[in-house]
Amino acid sequence: MIGVDGEQVGIVDTAKALEIARDKGLDLVEVAPKGKPPVCKIMDFGKYQYEQSKKAKIAKKKQHVIQLKEMRFRPKTEEHDYRFKLKHIINFLKHGNKVKVYVEFRGREMVHRELGVRILDRVKVDIADIAEPEGSIVMEGRRMSLIFSLKK
Repeated sequence: MIGVDGEQVGIVDTAKALEIARDKGLDLVEVAPKGKPPVCKIMDFGKYQYEQSKKAKIAKKKQHVIQLKEMRFRPKTEEHDYRFKLKHIINFLKHGNKVKVYVEFRGREMVHRELGVRILDRVKVDIADIAEPEGSIVMEGRRMSLIFSLKK
């Protein structure tokens, strides 16, 4: 058993340990149940739970979740629209997110898949200084896509 101040009390009978904890107005908490003998500690369990939840909130606040942003192009995307979307892609990457760039084909555009490859290659070249592709160009139904992440 471990006492209130963190000092080791020694091996104590469970009933006696519970009595000591009640006398001090605290709880007897089993810290290491698989130990031989099991280790218990006298503490304020409500306060302990509160401190643990506070630590978890602080850890969650400090972590950064990487999101997957998407940018859609069409085979007939004009120059101004391309530049506008490229600025957004760069902005997403600078904020630490991954970007899935895809070209969506409709109707007879499926015949000209080389236009989609051309757009994705152009994006790859234009952002080569800050990002690198993860894998190669993938065709998923009517979508041709490529995922980019920030260079390390």
